[in-house]
Formats: sequence, structure tokens, C-alpha cells
Amino acid sequence: MKIIRCLHFSVQRRFKLMVLSLLFLTFMMHFILDVLSLSTTVSCSCPSENHPRAKTRMVRKSPVVRSLQDFSGSNGSSVYGSPMLKASEVNAKDSNKKLTRYQGSKLTSLFQHPLYNTPIPEIKEEDMLFRVNAEERFTLKEIGSEEWVSAGLKFELPTGEAAADTYPTWLKFHIGINRYALYPRQDPLIPILLKEISTQHILNSVQKTGGTQLKLLMTFPNYGQALFKPMKQDRNQETSPDFFYFSDFERHNAEIAAFHLDRILDFRRIPPVVGRLVNITKEVRDITTDKKLFKTFYISPGMLKKAFFKSITEKNAASAGIAEMTNNICFYGECSYYCSTEHALCGKPDLLEGSLAAFLPDTELAKRKSWRSPWRRSYHKSKKADWELNLNYCDTVKVMPPYSEGTRLLDLIDLSILDFFMGNQDRHHYETFEKFGNETFLLHLDNGRGFGRHSYDDQSILAPLQQCCRVKKSTLQRLQLLATDPYRLSDVMRESLSMDPLAPILSEPHLFALDRRLGLILSAVKECFTKEGQHRVVYEDLARLPKERK
Repeated sequence: MKIIRCLHFSVQRRFKLMVLSLLFLTFMMHFILDVLSLSTTVSCSCPSENHPRAKTRMVRKSPVVRSLQDFSGSNGSSVYGSPMLKASEVNAKDSNKKLTRYQGSKLTSLFQHPLYNTPIPEIKEEDMLFRVNAEERFTLKEIGSEEWVSAGLKFELPTGEAAADTYPTWLKFHIGINRYALYPRQDPLIPILLKEISTQHILNSVQKTGGTQLKLLMTFPNYGQALFKPMKQDRNQETSPDFFYFSDFERHNAEIAAFHLDRILDFRRIPPVVGRLVNITKEVRDITTDKKLFKTFYISPGMLKKAFFKSITEKNAASAGIAEMTNNICFYGECSYYCSTEHALCGKPDLLEGSLAAFLPDTELAKRKSWRSPWRRSYHKSKKADWELNLNYCDTVKVMPPYSEGTRLLDLIDLSILDFFMGNQDRHHYETFEKFGNETFLLHLDNGRGFGRHSYDDQSILAPLQQCCRVKKSTLQRLQLLATDPYRLSDVMRESLSMDPLAPILSEPHLFALDRRLGLILSAVKECFTKEGQHRVVYEDLARLPKERK
């Protein structure tokens, strides 16, 4: 028995030693593998953040996150928050590192540059859209403006010796329109007008007639008016490549961004636009005199989640008169395309983002002429336009009035450059003030279909530049300036857009796309230089510039 017991203990000891030995060997193997993997990671020759290959990641295509039926109701604004916004915020932090070398405001520095202070022609009386006659008296209601009649309002110009300072801001803006631009550089009226549009009490809201999508005409107590385009998709969503340009949504943030971009390019051909958070119950439904619009309001079955209250201030919630777990208010209006319950516009529960564009003078007071663009797309699902098939198409356009004389063709090329920056394919018409004839600027209206895709650069939009190989010297030099670090286009746009009440207006990928597209525009001009010669491509429109300030 003793022998058996000794053998048993001996086997047990050996088994325990074997188990302990195996555990020790396993631990040592894991430790060695960890050390080896750490050294491999440290010695990896992967590209850093500053490597050119690393930067190309910013341009990669993001997945399509919407479908035709669902993106009209996704009001993912800056107020409500969006999961995708976090990624853009990270990109914003990276881009802000570039700003550390420059002190102060890039935007202010840009507008102080000599290129933005070039001499302008002397403005004579015939160059002004309106002649201000203190003794002349008329009412807008009497001249047959349907929009003013529908609002049930009238406005009378001051009479007698009334000073221009007593005019409302919107009227001063109208009076300041001239042959060369909608407003002068550094115009102190524009910030005031934008603030008034974004904060003034809304007296009435009616639907704007015409168009494929819903737009509202809003009237203020000082008789000013603005065109409201409601939010229809999240600013971080990208338009599907399978969508035709004529079936895309009009984006409220595109209208806002277009105004800022137009001003930065020194065109000043887009009326002032600002963002506003509208209470569609108190500021639309309860005050509208439009019975057809009123009938399209309804309460959705969707309930507002408690998380919403964490993303808005108590002041906004109180002013909206909302409580937790409230049904959303929706409406859809009447139009020829996206006006149905499937594409209804819904507040959360009452609040809805939108853009407000300052109204231009009534067409009965200042007639406008609509021109069909020679580079208009076919608006057919399979056919192509003439300019898409004929590379020498510009030779035909150049001999046709009004492009055969003056700067009309060059102004149209300016417009194509603006549209290329925005990715806007929907420029079928443009307008001019009839009073000025052919010697005037083009109005850059209806920009809502811009900024839909940041991952794709449609160079066919640049066809007028590429086929005609002509560009204004002022336009070219400003583009070259905006390609330099101190005045980087994405940086000045970001700074300018940050002043809007609904900021951020554009996601970071859209801002980076502006820099990329600027490079493509300058490359197209270089190709023209090679083909035609610089002296034949650049149109001299600049007077002698003063020396740059040090």
C-alpha cells in the first residue's frame, strides 16, 4: 500500500509540474509575440497625416445615405444635431491647424486686398436702377403686384423732404442697385438687412406661385419681403449619383452658401440670403392668408423625442411653446413636383430651418428679362444638348446677339465658374434688368440645386470656359489669390458662413471640394493658354491697381 501511495503522489507532483510548465511556456510565447508586433508597428513606413497620399482620403466618396422618399423629412439641422457631423468636426479641427500661421481674420484681409478695392466706373444717374424722387408717390398695391395683393398690404414711398435715412433697409438696398452690381463692396447695409430678415416678426406667409418646389413669400412689418426655401435634406447628405439634375431637391443651405461664395468671388450678383429657424405654426399656418397652403397642414403621427430638448436652448423651446413628446407639424403646399404628403415638410415639432433671400424689386417697378442659357442642358433622360456634342459650339455662340458684343459671354463664363464651384447643373436660364440693356451684370438666381455632391466634380459645367477659352482678368486674378494659403478659399468661406444663424452651413467635405475645384478651374485656364495663348484668353477689364499694402 505504501508503494502505491508513493507512486500516486509522485504522479500528482509530475502532473502539476507539467501543467505549470505549459502555462509558463504559453505566457512567454504571448509576451514574445506582443513584443515583436509592437516593434513592427513602430517601424512601419506608413504615410503620415501630412503625406500627400494621406490627404487623398479626404476626397473619397461617402456612401449614399438617402432615398427619394425619405430625405424630405430628415431635418437634421445644426440645431437638432447629426451623427455624421462629428466626422466633419474632426476635419474642421484638422483644417484649423492651418490657420495658426495667420493672425486675425482671413476674410477681412481678403477684402482689404487691392484686387477687392479696384476702381469702379463712375456711376451716373442712368446707371442706377431707380431715380429717387422725393415728390413722387405711388403704392405697390396699385401697380398690380399679385404678391403684395395676396399679402393684403401696400407701401408708400416717403414724400416731401423725407431723408433717405428714414427709408427701410430693404428699400435702401433696392435703391442702391446699379448697372454693375446688386450692392457695393463692403456695403454696411448688407449685415443690417440680413439681421432684419433673420429676426424680424413675420407678418404674413403665402406660397410663391410657379416653380417645381415649395417656396414661401414672407412679409415683415416694415413692408420688406423675403423668399423662404425650407430645409429638405440634411446638410451632411450627398445627392445620389443616380439622380437627374432636374429631379434633385433645392437645398436651403445651398442658397445661403451661394450668396457668400458670390460675394467672396466679388461678383455681387446674388441677393442677400440668410438662414432662419421658423416656427411653422405661429409664423406660417396661423398667419397665412393663402387658403390653399393652409389646407395642406397636418399633424404627423411621429412624436418628438426627449433627446431633442437636449440639443436646443430652453429659450427656443419656450418661444416655440412646445412640451416633451409632441406631434410634429407638417405641410406640403401646392407645386408641380415635390408637393405631396410623401414629401411633406415637418417641424420638430414646429421649428424648421430655411433660407430667406431678400426680395428683388417688383418686376412692375424694375422689369427683368429672362435669357435661355446657350449651355442649357437637354432636360431629357437620354438626349444630349448641342454643346455636349460639338466641341466648337462656342464659335456659334460668339456670333449670336447678345454674345457677339460687350461682356455678356464673359459674364456667362463667370456664372459657369460659380456653378462649377457649387456643382450646380441646373442653370437653364438667367436674368438681367431690362433697363440696362446688354451692358449689365447677370443675376445669379435659384442656386438651391448646388452643393449636392462634394465627391464628384462635373467638369461639363465648365464648358463655356473650356470651349470659348476666355476669362476676365479680374476673375482670374481673384481665383489665383484664393488658391494661396493666406486667402485659402475654403478658409474664407468657412469664416464667412460661420456668421450665419444656422452655421455650420456646409459640411467640411464641401469646403475642401471648393479648393479642389479651384485647382481644376485654374488647370482649365492653363490648357487654354497652351492652346490659344494667354493674350487671347485673358480679357483686360482691370484698371491699374494700387500697390499692395505691406
